[in-house]
Amino acid sequence: MSVGFKLLGLAAGCTVLVLLRSPWALAGAAVAVAALYAGARVGLAAAWAQIRPLRWFAVLLFCSQLLFADLPTAISSTLRVLLAVALAGLVTLTTPTSELLAWLDRRGVPPKVSLLLSLTLRSVPVMAELAVRVREAQRARGVERSVRAFAVPLLVSALRHADALGEALSARGVDD
Repeated sequence: MSVGFKLLGLAAGCTVLVLLRSPWALAGAAVAVAALYAGARVGLAAAWAQIRPLRWFAVLLFCSQLLFADLPTAISSTLRVLLAVALAGLVTLTTPTSELLAWLDRRGVPPKVSLLLSLTLRSVPVMAELAVRVREAQRARGVERSVRAFAVPLLVSALRHADALGEALSARGVDD
């Protein structure tokens, strides 16, 4: 499938997710997303890896929606976010970054915008890997349940990564 068609499908899918209100309709959308993953021959482990980093965010989102709204709204909001991320993950899993950047270049998208997009796409798995490392270090220290023992090292690691990336880009003359 072409890159343009995938991006158009992603935009259409996310639009539909925003318009769906019922948890049952979103459950149907979840079945459709699962069918897309199966059709693309993406394994269950790779599919789970797309949304696994959001599991704590999803719990937090669900609880906050439940606190300020009702159960159907909490379910719908949480499903909507998870399904949108799953759709975006499917696009990134099935589209090499070089193909995406070439497609953008052919449409006249400035190189800096293409670079920003590729860095954004790359940052998701990098942040997930940083979170896994911090979680493993947490377990080794015996503080699995401490939010601060997770959040602070993750933030510091993310800032270090961003700083190193900024220096690398600057060294290549992309600091305008």
